[in-house]
Amino acid sequence: MLTLIDRAAVALLCVLPAVLVGLNAASLSAADEPVSIDVWIGTGGKPSKGIYHCTLNLKTGRLSESELAAEIGRPGFLAMHPNGQHIYAVGSLEGEAVVAAYEIKKTKGKATLSFQNAVEIGDGGAAHVSIDSTGRTILTAQYGAGSTAVFSVNKDGSIKERTQIVKHGAGSKVTGTRQNASHAHWTGFSPDERFAFVPDLGMDKVVIYEVDTAKSKVEQHGYGVVPPGGGPRHMKFHTNAKWAYVLNELDLSITHFDYDAKAGTMTANETVLTVPKDELEKEKFKSCSEIRVHPSGRFVYAANRGHDTVTVFRVDQSTGKLTFVERENVRAATPRNVNLSPDGRWLIAAGQDSHNLSVFEVNQETGELTYNRSNVHTPSPICVLFEHE
Repeated sequence: MLTLIDRAAVALLCVLPAVLVGLNAASLSAADEPVSIDVWIGTGGKPSKGIYHCTLNLKTGRLSESELAAEIGRPGFLAMHPNGQHIYAVGSLEGEAVVAAYEIKKTKGKATLSFQNAVEIGDGGAAHVSIDSTGRTILTAQYGAGSTAVFSVNKDGSIKERTQIVKHGAGSKVTGTRQNASHAHWTGFSPDERFAFVPDLGMDKVVIYEVDTAKSKVEQHGYGVVPPGGGPRHMKFHTNAKWAYVLNELDLSITHFDYDAKAGTMTANETVLTVPKDELEKEKFKSCSEIRVHPSGRFVYAANRGHDTVTVFRVDQSTGKLTFVERENVRAATPRNVNLSPDGRWLIAAGQDSHNLSVFEVNQETGELTYNRSNVHTPSPICVLFEHE
């Protein structure tokens, strides 16, 4: 007859295999999570030589030292193919403004770039590049020419051809020389890929195109309009696809739009300043540069050049409206770009004039930023691109 102790031992033996299986599964799950991810850096101006690469430790928020990955003149902005195996850059090769394709190679855990091909833009240099989620169509925005260019992509990730160049309209002329003509500044797609969006700083409008990604063609569809003199620069959709946030470079503000996905229309809801006017009175240069939406959809981040800060806003989850949280010093000069790691735990700020990348921990409850003292040299950084984008 079994004693109480014997019965307890038998019960433990019955349960133990399941416990061990559970622990083993948890261990495997933790092991599968990446410790570090690749970070690709687009640059512009001396002393940069091209596209740079470093890694971000997702547990500590520490960056490795950056290294040159590919030589190309002023590869300001980069885009990642949806398969994660190719990168596209707008820059200069042999004196020609191009969009270039690179294949990502990994040898013994180290990532490098292998040049595939480049196609001439044909309308001057581009300020931005993007690719749709099917990997078929690339868009570039030509700031100087005020145009959007469209390119088709081959199955191997190389660029097939330029299929279209669309000129934008006249400038709004509200702020003088900056708006005397159209200046396309950013390109991107709606979450359902039916429409493309190009904020035009000179026009005070976001140009909306209907997109045929299979044919790599766009057709004028409409506009989203920001306040006069705002100078729309970059734009991001909220995670719910119902709201869009447009960063206005000239008056350092964000215009929040309600987005009708079926009609492909944007209706301005509110415009909020990223920095109060009185705080900018002593700045000789002041300009917004980048906007990001936290993966949780709870926060929005805007970078302010001259003031050299990142402004944090909380998003009302029922209306999309923004409430100020804080402005954090970026520990860098002229933050041309900021980006959030895919897990939303870390923010990297790119100091174009201080030639550095600085890292901040993101409070997941409040959105606030805390500088973690990871700060590495990178020449003239303009774009921060993560491997999972």
